[in-house]
Amino acid sequence: MEVILKETIDTLGEEGDIVKVKPGYARNYLFPTNKALLSTKANMAILAQEQAAIQARKAKQREEAEQLAKKISGATVVIAQRVGEENKLYGSITSADIAEKLAALGIVIDKKRIQLPEPIRTLGETSVLVKIAYQTTAEIKVQVVPIAAE
Repeated sequence: MEVILKETIDTLGEEGDIVKVKPGYARNYLFPTNKALLSTKANMAILAQEQAAIQARKAKQREEAEQLAKKISGATVVIAQRVGEENKLYGSITSADIAEKLAALGIVIDKKRIQLPEPIRTLGETSVLVKIAYQTTAEIKVQVVPIAAE
C-alpha cells in the first residue's frame, strides 16, 4: 500500500515522501495518528500544491538540526557517581542522566534521542550518539568520574 507521509518518521521517510507500507501498519497506526494519507489522485494533487511549503519546512528543520549538531558535537558531559570497592559503580548511568546533564549545560534533548545501547556501568569516558533529527546525529562524550570521598 502506498501512502503519502504527512510528517517525518525516522523508520520510513520525510514529510511529503511516498512510501510503501503494509496495509495493517497504515490502517492501524499511520492513518489514525494522522501521520499519512492514502496515495490517491486527489491527495497527490494536494501534495503537488504544498510541495514548496514542504521543501521550505524541510530546509528549515535541517538547518536547525545542523546547528544543534554543531553545538553539541564533541561536547563532554561529566557525571559524578558513587563507587564501591575496585571502582565499581553503585547503579548505572542511563540516557535520562545524560539528558539531565545536557539540560544543565543549556542543551535540551529528549532522553529518547540519546542512543545508549545499554546503561553505562563503568568509570571512564564513553562515546554516545544523539539523534538530532531525521538522518542527523551528533556524538558526545560521557565521562563518569567517582564522587570524591568526604
